[in-house]
Amino acid sequence: MTESTEETGRHAGIPGVDADVAEAAAAERDIAVKVGDDLIEVKNLTVKFGGLLALDNVSFTIKRGEILGLIGPNGAGKTTCFNAMTGVYKPTSGQVLLEGRVLNGLKQHKITRAGLARTFQNIRLFGEMTALENVVVGLDARHKTSVVGALLRLPRHVREEKSSIERGMALLEFVGIADQAATLSRHLPYGSQRRLEIARALATDPKVLCLDEPAAGFNPAEKEELMQLIRTVRDDGYTVLLIEHDMKLVMGVTDRIVVLEFGKKIADDVPSVIREDPKVVSAYLGEPEDDFA
Repeated sequence: MTESTEETGRHAGIPGVDADVAEAAAAERDIAVKVGDDLIEVKNLTVKFGGLLALDNVSFTIKRGEILGLIGPNGAGKTTCFNAMTGVYKPTSGQVLLEGRVLNGLKQHKITRAGLARTFQNIRLFGEMTALENVVVGLDARHKTSVVGALLRLPRHVREEKSSIERGMALLEFVGIADQAATLSRHLPYGSQRRLEIARALATDPKVLCLDEPAAGFNPAEKEELMQLIRTVRDDGYTVLLIEHDMKLVMGVTDRIVVLEFGKKIADDVPSVIREDPKVVSAYLGEPEDDFA
């Protein structure tokens, strides 16, 4: 079977998604590592804020094609780790590598260009732009047209602009909000805004999509829909890092889970093992027992 045939077969097999839409929404960039091999390596990552040790010598990997959950009680260091990986914070020591390339010291936009895209716990959309325009902004991150080329509307700019609109619409359809493409993002329902953030992150052609508490504020039905969307994103060829407080969602959608407590890694395994790990259960004492069911 040829690579193109394999790609078509994979897109055709995504439940509830038109094969042409899935193909148009799929990442267009080359990834050097094979599915199942380490795509991200976090090595001995440490972050200090003055005298506070927020992250203490944390190491883990993210394999290409998996959904990895990063969990822990409040104050465990999840968001600090996330921010250190994506360039918001500068690590005190340790390394973050993407396909063997060290990301430490790169500015956030260069980390995004390298292939690590993220959403935010607090939604950060351009409120006066439409849903489609927000996605096109993400697509612009990979364009090669110069400012002069855009001003003069040279052929390359015209081609990239047309391609952006077509792919932007495909991404909106992929996440389920194509019918709201012309709506200002500030007028979108909360759930649609969350989906739009995912579409905009996907527009950058990430090698790893980092989702920061995407289920915050969702009701149970919306959480079920989000779980299906995250699976769909992975099935379309993306690798996903998920930070989330909702344990049922994490247990139901991830392939593997890394657990932090007080800035240290205390567990790294598949959900069925994590659920029964005494250290993890102890870390979550005070949480309702059903959260692990």
